[in-house]
Amino acid sequence: MAVLDCTVPKFSMKNINVKSIRVRSGAGDYFVRVGPGLLNHCGREIGKLGDFSSLHAVSSPKVWKALGKRTRDSLSKHRNSHVHLFDDAEAQKNLKSVELLARKLVRAGADRRALLLAVGGGVVGDVAGFVAASYLRGVSFVQVPTTVVAQVDSAVGGKTGVNLPEGKNLVGAFFPARLVLIDPDVLASLPGREFRGGLAEVIKYGVIADAKLFAFLERNFEAILARDAAALQHIIQRSLEIKAEVVGKDERESGLREILNFGHTFGHALESVTQYKRYQHGEAVAWGMMCAAMLGHERGLTSPEDVARIVSLVRRMGSLPPWPAGRSKELLKAMWSDKKARGGKLRFVLANRIGKAATYADVPEKTVESVLRFAPQLTKTTAKLPGKFNG
Repeated sequence: MAVLDCTVPKFSMKNINVKSIRVRSGAGDYFVRVGPGLLNHCGREIGKLGDFSSLHAVSSPKVWKALGKRTRDSLSKHRNSHVHLFDDAEAQKNLKSVELLARKLVRAGADRRALLLAVGGGVVGDVAGFVAASYLRGVSFVQVPTTVVAQVDSAVGGKTGVNLPEGKNLVGAFFPARLVLIDPDVLASLPGREFRGGLAEVIKYGVIADAKLFAFLERNFEAILARDAAALQHIIQRSLEIKAEVVGKDERESGLREILNFGHTFGHALESVTQYKRYQHGEAVAWGMMCAAMLGHERGLTSPEDVARIVSLVRRMGSLPPWPAGRSKELLKAMWSDKKARGGKLRFVLANRIGKAATYADVPEKTVESVLRFAPQLTKTTAKLPGKFNG
């Protein structure tokens, strides 16, 4: 196993324990609890929230096969419990899945005092959360995220929703969970590709808000890829602390929260033009972050040194599905459909330096097209940056 560089800060297995992080919300504050073995105690944690008429676990067949017995055992004291499974492929993150689950709830007799428990990755959390927000105009909701992307990002902050053919996450609601339970141990069984792709969101937090986290990733990436428990506990906890701080100040994405979209304008376009079948979300964001770094360089915001560090760290995630070459026009069109476009202007989160980012709406379309044309080279060459593209 790779050796963990413990400079920031020092860790040992003895001091890994459960951490509680408060998230401020207009609907009521809630806690994210992070610690190994929490899946085995989710029934007890849910019991602390109050009494519910029925409990409905929402998951996917593959997740439930791996974690269903442990989850069921934990929920054994909840007599009126049900399990509802659906396909959690990104291509199934749509209104049809919402209707499917809502009808399952009706047939199971779920009333307004029911609780939905999402056990799975980002698709499960987003779809189940939107169902919870809309079924009977809102029922209680708890998240148990089981992927890196969900644990460090999507399970926290209250965003729920589904995709349309025209774009990603265009239908949804802000509906925070009453509790989020994160067990890093479940990542041990996560497929390698899914694990590596999820690390893009952790890299994102380093770029936008924490230079020390970024440096920690640079020093310890091999240990993280080896799923070292102490390293995982640190990056999950630090990512969640950053997200909790950001969404606590801007829950509805009217300002500061936009920085969480670093790399996502490009990434969502990649997912859309490939019908959500080529990339896992983290892989698309990985491509998107490299593009955003290049765009920041072109706008005179991101130094060549920082661009090189961002691209280098992303590439250490491993090979990515190839860029859809020759489709720059389609990608640009998809960006115009993105929910971040406003007032006839494309909006991008760009890094002033590693550890600090902001949203910019003064980026010429011609410049974006130039970045899109250069993007396929980002995983093929270590040559110097091209300088100003000039279209």
